[in-house]
Amino acid sequence: MKTLKIATRKSILAMWQSEHIKDRLTTQHKDLNVELVGMKTKGDVILDTPLAKIGGKGLFTKELEESMLRGESDIAVHSLKDVPVEFPQGLVLAAICSREDVRDAMISEKYATFDELPKGAKVGTTSLRRRMQLLIMRPDLEIISLRGNVQTRLRKLKEGEFDAIILAMAGINRLNIKDEVKHIYPFSLSQMIPAMGQGALGIESVEKDEILKEIEFLNDENSVIETTIERAFVARLNGGCQAPIGISAKLKNDEIFIEAIVGMPDGSEFLREKTVVNKDEYKSVGENFANEFIKRGAKELLMRAEAMANAL
Repeated sequence: MKTLKIATRKSILAMWQSEHIKDRLTTQHKDLNVELVGMKTKGDVILDTPLAKIGGKGLFTKELEESMLRGESDIAVHSLKDVPVEFPQGLVLAAICSREDVRDAMISEKYATFDELPKGAKVGTTSLRRRMQLLIMRPDLEIISLRGNVQTRLRKLKEGEFDAIILAMAGINRLNIKDEVKHIYPFSLSQMIPAMGQGALGIESVEKDEILKEIEFLNDENSVIETTIERAFVARLNGGCQAPIGISAKLKNDEIFIEAIVGMPDGSEFLREKTVVNKDEYKSVGENFANEFIKRGAKELLMRAEAMANAL
């Protein structure tokens, strides 16, 4: 029986995602044995420093990629929002799975909605993108860096360190944590634009035909179209996974509705645009949409955003 090895982070969410892909693979290929190879990444180990200060790109993928390049594993399962837009030679983004809920959500033990948060409320997130959009809506909030896995974040919330924390709805749904907290308030896309690829799983693979053929069934056409646009937008802006950039592409029938935001981590300055294009344009529209932002000074804005992030 052939064995396929999946490199995965050891967090509960990462393990859920890898087990999910393992189940799909073994259901599709009855003669395939799938093993999980758990490991820690730089982003898992360094928990006392904001993500933007410890390397930016590849914080949750580099060790998994090195495992594949050494031949110790064949594929890696990632949250696509954590996956850089460029890959080491010999590795490819082989599949993008169907998306979960792409929205961000506020979780609180005291407050049912975002508007109920009192003035000066302490809100936990490490994402510069979330920080920026929270402060655009509510400049009075105190945004505090919050690292660690989902369980660590929930514990800190329950212990009273925060009035609310921000998580992705995809993770909330996958781990089924609705019963563990009192209030979950999903932000609308008009309130908070998600990260590129949010809600989708990306399967990175060694560039071998036999492995690529085994996993190609995992591709979801709608997810591929939407995330191709989102990733191209971020790539054109040269923005890493931690940059204050939000981008959402939503396919409805033959039209794609796209909205993006780029700005300063403190919400003091930002660019926001939306557009609608035909489905046939998906391969070029991400870069073209980014060019419109660049004309309005997005690259200079992101350089200043990086300097501000390093000073936080």
